[in-house]
Amino acid sequence: MHLIETRDLCYTYAGNVTALDCINFIAPRNARIAVIGSNGAGKSTLFKHFNGIFKATSGSVLIRGEPITKENIREVRKYVGLVFQYPDDQIFSPTVEQDVAFGPTNLGLDDETVHHRVHEALKIVGIEHLALRVPHHLSGGEKKRVAIAGVIAMEPQVLVLDEPTAGLDPQGVADLNAFINSLSTRYGMTVVFSTHDVALVPEIADYIYVMHKGRIVAEGTIEQVFMQPEMLKSYRLDVPVLPRLIRSLKDNGIDVTMAYTFDEVRKSLLKAFGKDL
Repeated sequence: MHLIETRDLCYTYAGNVTALDCINFIAPRNARIAVIGSNGAGKSTLFKHFNGIFKATSGSVLIRGEPITKENIREVRKYVGLVFQYPDDQIFSPTVEQDVAFGPTNLGLDDETVHHRVHEALKIVGIEHLALRVPHHLSGGEKKRVAIAGVIAMEPQVLVLDEPTAGLDPQGVADLNAFINSLSTRYGMTVVFSTHDVALVPEIADYIYVMHKGRIVAEGTIEQVFMQPEMLKSYRLDVPVLPRLIRSLKDNGIDVTMAYTFDEVRKSLLKAFGKDL
């Protein structure tokens, strides 16, 4: 039984505009899944089906093997946490602490449990020191962490992040990448995220879905997808620079092992040039 599964999911906007066309998607336990595609590919629309914000025109969305209904929508939204691309769409309370407490409070939890969840969520995302700050006075990266903390306080099994690094500076991107990896390794949480920046993907994903004009046009492991540069180019995407570098070296007769992340590339180059690791 998968945590999230869609079967021939289709969604049509008013005016008969097809936004999703027969999407078959699976999110298993303890996975890191990237959904990549250029702007307008349908990534955000797909994500809004995962916790019932949008309702399928046809096909189905299954959460732990069960379809989303009016009766279980509350449980679904506790189980699948969605963080929007723009944190200002999700933050509305006077202080960070109150904003993070909103979800657990609306679950009907007692004050002590809410306080504990808020404290833990702020700790996980590293913003305990911001608890009493006004959210809208924070930086873009800090706001994004507040939005994530608000979802984590609900204790979801799946965290869905829509363009999580959009608007962040390089250090903010690095910090968020490390955080996303920790959710899987330390907390056993499945993370699904969207991006059109393919350079991020090898560092924080194990599996990729490629979307284009509302359809899934390719899927596979990092290697399976990024070994198809012409396919990616046809959908206005590219292979990340590090594996492109390794491929270029191999094509020029240098005996290097194919690699995708920074650490893998470093080890490959050191080994190729006879350096100790």
